[in-house]
Amino acid sequence: MAAKIGLIVGREWSFPPAFIEEVNRRNEGVTAEYVKLGAPRMDDPPEHRVIIDRISHEVPFYRAFLKHAVLRGTTVVNNPFMWSADDKFFGATLATSLGLASPKTVVLPNKEYIPGIVHGESLRNLRFPLGWQEVVDYVGLPCILKDAHGGGWKEVYVCNTLEELLHNYDHSGLLTMIVQEFIKWDDFVRCICLGQDDIRPIKYDPKERKYHQELDFLPPTLMQRVIDDSKTLVRALGYDMNSIEWAIRDGIPYAIDFMNPAPDMDVYSLTPGHFEWVVTHMADMAIRLAKAPPTAPAPSWESFLGGRKRAPAAGARPVKGA
Repeated sequence: MAAKIGLIVGREWSFPPAFIEEVNRRNEGVTAEYVKLGAPRMDDPPEHRVIIDRISHEVPFYRAFLKHAVLRGTTVVNNPFMWSADDKFFGATLATSLGLASPKTVVLPNKEYIPGIVHGESLRNLRFPLGWQEVVDYVGLPCILKDAHGGGWKEVYVCNTLEELLHNYDHSGLLTMIVQEFIKWDDFVRCICLGQDDIRPIKYDPKERKYHQELDFLPPTLMQRVIDDSKTLVRALGYDMNSIEWAIRDGIPYAIDFMNPAPDMDVYSLTPGHFEWVVTHMADMAIRLAKAPPTAPAPSWESFLGGRKRAPAAGARPVKGA
């Protein structure tokens, strides 16, 4: 029986059918299809060798199923346990600990809390009032205020003054926000990262949300650093599907957003050339994983969170303190 690759998706329409068609046309003893779920049972045998997850960050039912699938021996891209643990403050600390350039970052207490949290009793570990001037002195102005768990450029604000920072924070509701140093960039790069080995650096305009076509847009040495640093990050995270944004200032790439484990794969935004690369390399990776012997992780948090690891990238900087 052919090994099966399953796809869990949301509203995207271009990548899913292109990926399924690409896998199935190769006739490599592996087939791809959409996952169909009713009410999964705890002792159901795994139906798919590999599942590509594009939407569980927005559908908790899918996340619950995918963690179950990992325990039953399915390889899930990306590891749902890592999805459950990441945030942008952790990411900034991770990048720095790996020796990579990252904007100065501060995490803020929530502006609002769920019912039942009594400020004077439940939040006794928080300092009040918050030292806003200290925050601004550390990150500088202008600065970026963003949702620590967000993506897709949602809830992201450029704040030119302390007053703007306070105004946007006061409207952040239940979100946990971070404040980051604003990197005034000379070049901006978005890398599509697949399988922890294949990196596609793309010139990107964040103001127009536009991908450009030229591939040789950086000096070779700088381009190689962006590729190597991207590999270092995805291998540390264990992500097999990710996009990483680099703001390059004075020849130094700063990792400003790199926890995007369901990256944009739409043909209209990526453009056909980049889209074809994504579909082809996603199929390569998924087929390779589907043909590998199934291995269920040991039932421990360490093995769940560890996921599928690769050796460090060649020339990668060692983790500080290691």
